[in-house]
Amino acid sequence: MSEHRSDEVDHLKRSIDWKQGMAIALGVPLLILPSLGYLPMWTSAAAILIWGLSVTQGFMQNAAYAEMATTFPKASGLPGFAQHIFRTENFTGKYDKGKLIGGFSAWSYWFAWNPVLAIFAILIGGYLHGLFPVLAETFTEYQLSLISGMVIFTLLSFVNWFGLKDGAILGYILGALSLIPLIVLTVAPFATGHVDLANITGNWLPADWTWDMNHILILFGIFAIAQWSACGWETAAIYGPEYKNPSKDVPKALLAVGIICFLSYVLVQTAVIGVLGVDGVVAEPLSPLIPVAKAIFGESGSMLTIMMLIIAMILIIQTAFLGSSRAMHSMATEGNLPKFFGKTNRHGTPFVALLVTAAFNMVLISVGSMAAILAAAAIGYTFANGISLFAYVKAKNHPSFANLERPFKAPKGWKHVAMLFGLFNLPLCLVGVVYLNSLEIGWGSTWVGFIVLSLYIPIWFYSQHESSRSKNAAAPVRAPDLDASDPELVPDPMW
Repeated sequence: MSEHRSDEVDHLKRSIDWKQGMAIALGVPLLILPSLGYLPMWTSAAAILIWGLSVTQGFMQNAAYAEMATTFPKASGLPGFAQHIFRTENFTGKYDKGKLIGGFSAWSYWFAWNPVLAIFAILIGGYLHGLFPVLAETFTEYQLSLISGMVIFTLLSFVNWFGLKDGAILGYILGALSLIPLIVLTVAPFATGHVDLANITGNWLPADWTWDMNHILILFGIFAIAQWSACGWETAAIYGPEYKNPSKDVPKALLAVGIICFLSYVLVQTAVIGVLGVDGVVAEPLSPLIPVAKAIFGESGSMLTIMMLIIAMILIIQTAFLGSSRAMHSMATEGNLPKFFGKTNRHGTPFVALLVTAAFNMVLISVGSMAAILAAAAIGYTFANGISLFAYVKAKNHPSFANLERPFKAPKGWKHVAMLFGLFNLPLCLVGVVYLNSLEIGWGSTWVGFIVLSLYIPIWFYSQHESSRSKNAAAPVRAPDLDASDPELVPDPMW
């Protein structure tokens, strides 16, 4: 299957190794922060098990993603290879339905990662409002969120302008400043004896929990919310076109980040519930780490925790900023978005996609509801994972891909595992998260999610029209039929 690429869309540069890819993705363990108090509200201490199962789900899915990312090394991870695989071979018409499906997968992935910027800008605004009284007297939380978003997005746009390698350096710095204190805050409760196992074993499930259809749907919805955080380390594969040696760098980066995620997600949730109990966590749904810090380190520990969390949030904003901009660049490269979105600067940075991502998130911040934004993003993530896993199954079965070199191979028979988790995402988790949203925050976030996702359809049709015009403009003009009996119409052989 030939690879499509417009001359007006620029290639990314191969400039990083697996350690740098891991550094950029180190923000993913911090995705637990928005849901650290949310999961126990619905599932009590069983939230610990859900995080462990969700990261394990990530290992299952990412084995397939690593194989595809190395099989199609010029594609940007999930959004890239799904577009390539679903495109119809030797299609000669104007609108390729397979290409639409692959493009929709990439658009869903972009929408899943994009709101991370807005969610954590809102969190930062809230922490700053509570941390500094002088700011609280001058600005509302909403205003501080807007200011935080504008400052952080501008700063990161400047840093990332100079290429992915510099983004990885920023990841090293922020990773050291945020993950190390987070590890200390997680381990300290166990070391000091503040973790009461009775808080866990005595509150494993809510008292009113029953295994009826209502609670099963809630559980599917919880898994959808959890995987938005716990499976997000597939972002290490999205930099496939920018790894120096993708066949080795991609699986190494994925494995390293996955191990870090498994340990951090399980231990952080265990420490928080063990110290505060389920009721204590539910009482502080947005910032349960603050009372944990107070219990162990006193008031000074609370101040340190907030500053650490703000630094950590900047790291995850950086991770999402890079991942979503690469998804948009990938769509433009594959002809599923207008070519304008694929423009890169001389450093190989897709700067148009970066600027569009920043502007879109400033609009999202104006929504003001972090829960609604997260719920909408989770809908996009279930679509992205489900379609990407079905793409893996197609790549294993379709004759066009049978002879492609696969530098990294998932275990034998993995297409069945991919199909299982694909169906888990679509339809089970999708139905579950829509149901959960209706119970928790109404139908607003669901409508936002589906409206943003559906906007892709007219954009896609426009991009196909644009591609068609470019092909027609580039097509050679057919010379008129010549009458050989007329010497004035016969061209000079030397011409």
